[in-house]
Parts: sequence; C-alpha cells; structure tokens
Amino acid sequence: MGKNLFVGNLAFSVTDDELRNIFEKVGQVVSAKVIQDRETGRSRGFGFVEMGDDAGAAQAISRLNNTMANGRQITVSEAQPRPPRRDGGTGGGGRDGGTGGGRPPRNDR
Repeated sequence: MGKNLFVGNLAFSVTDDELRNIFEKVGQVVSAKVIQDRETGRSRGFGFVEMGDDAGAAQAISRLNNTMANGRQITVSEAQPRPPRRDGGTGGGGRDGGTGGGRPPRNDR
C-alpha cells in the first residue's frame, strides 16, 4: 500500500487530473483527489495524493513542498490520520426513530 500525502494551498481551479500530473513527475501516483465542498461543489483548496511507495512519497515531499503550482505555493506533507469525531461518529437521534448518539434503545419505557 502507498503513502498518503496532504497537499495544501491548491489553486481553486486545480482538478484531480492536474494534481495527479504534478505528482507523477516525481513518482508513481496511485490516486489524486482534490477535496470539494459538499454544498457548492467548489474546491476547498486542498487534496490528497497516494504515492506508490514510501520512497516516492518522501521524494514528492522534498521536491514539491513549497513549490509553485498554478500560481500558488503549495504545501506537501504526510497525511495525518483523521481524528475521531467528538460524537463518536455514530448518528441516529432526532425524531425519526433513531437511537441518538449510537446508544442502544431503552427498553424500560
């Protein structure tokens, strides 16, 4: 499995393919994804690239961090694991019959 990289300060016009092309110059790219706003569909100015191996990821960081891409100075670093959500990541709740916060239903009513 490859190593995931975080790419920040992307120009809002950068596409997944353009992001892939930037990183393919330094190593094998498994995937490249520009993150978009759920509501507007516009770029949020950052993305993730999965490199084929650790050596390619290290080379991408050293060669591409703080370089210019589409008129902006991008940052490239190792992606950090997503922190756990404060609500435990489970849903439900509300008036639609959910159990609220991932707790089992109360049977004592």
